[in-house]
Amino acid sequence: MAAAAHDDMTADRPAKGWFGLPPWTILFPALGIPAVLLSVYAMGTIGTIVAALILIGSVVAAVHHAEVVAHRVGEPFGTLVLAVAVTVIEVSLIVSLMLSGSGDVAALARDTVFAAIMIILNFIIGVCLLTGGLKHGEQRFTLRGISAALATLAALVVLALILPNYTTSGAGSTYAPSQLIFVAVVSLVLYGTFVLVQTVRHRDYFLPAGDVEPEAHAAPPSDRTAWTSFGILLVALVVVVMLAKGLSVRVEEAILAAGLPLAIVGVVIAALVLAPESLAAYNAARRDRLQTSLNLALGSALATIGLTIPAVAIVSLMLGLPLALGIGAKGMTLLALSLFVTTISLGTGRTTVLQGVVHLVIFAAYLFTTVIP
Repeated sequence: MAAAAHDDMTADRPAKGWFGLPPWTILFPALGIPAVLLSVYAMGTIGTIVAALILIGSVVAAVHHAEVVAHRVGEPFGTLVLAVAVTVIEVSLIVSLMLSGSGDVAALARDTVFAAIMIILNFIIGVCLLTGGLKHGEQRFTLRGISAALATLAALVVLALILPNYTTSGAGSTYAPSQLIFVAVVSLVLYGTFVLVQTVRHRDYFLPAGDVEPEAHAAPPSDRTAWTSFGILLVALVVVVMLAKGLSVRVEEAILAAGLPLAIVGVVIAALVLAPESLAAYNAARRDRLQTSLNLALGSALATIGLTIPAVAIVSLMLGLPLALGIGAKGMTLLALSLFVTTISLGTGRTTVLQGVVHLVIFAAYLFTTVIP
């Protein structure tokens, strides 16, 4: 997944600038250091906007550098580097808002993970199927790998977002501490097993039909470029965590001032974290590489639950923060519809524009009912 993501995000780009890397991927984390030291986010509206732009740029830059490092170290470690980096960003944003103590902090992790799953299953996959269908007609992919990903995703989703509503040891839609630890462990086991299958034992399941190896991957970056990316990645992650902490209260205030429900915070975080992978998946579908698009989309969905839920669970237990994971009846209905439609859409190994439109309509319904509950 990591190598494919790096290839698609770097394809058709001009030659790299500084240290073999695009200048903007160095500039945003560099600007983040003085922004954090000077607390730019506290300097009125202009300062908040500047801090938000630097935060967004640093998130995208961090994912880019993680992909460079992942492409250099190869599989299976490459996939883990990318997944861990994205998870650190997502968890830092969630925890920063939870520590702010305002709003429904207990539901923030749930809203973010649920939003990420809905964005991936309906928006990203929908855009990829529609784009590929419009440009190439019928597209094909290897069914075995996608079926394995969907089976793993269904198990993770039910354990993390639905089962808490029906357990009796915890209050409401929460797990008791022992149950939370159990779900965190099995989530890691499921995700780790999937990564092993995808990158080592059955790698051919996730390659285009008839291929033994992926086609025309970009050459791995040099050691100098990879180490530079690793250093900037660490800086970018620190910048993201610190800016997210400073902006957390202002984000909630802006959403409430606009008359929007706090669940929108989760949608914003998920959209921000998934933006680079979304672009990579779209570019792959446009080049008639739907297999790569689906690997990226479903791989991101699995990492979102398989790594984010355990990480947030650990933070919640260590700091004593409330954590409500069970989604409501409306959410369960949309989630069940999304999983059902995705299974049918990807159940034949062939797709057309129709499946893309269906997924996008479901996403529109989710977004509309989130803004207007």
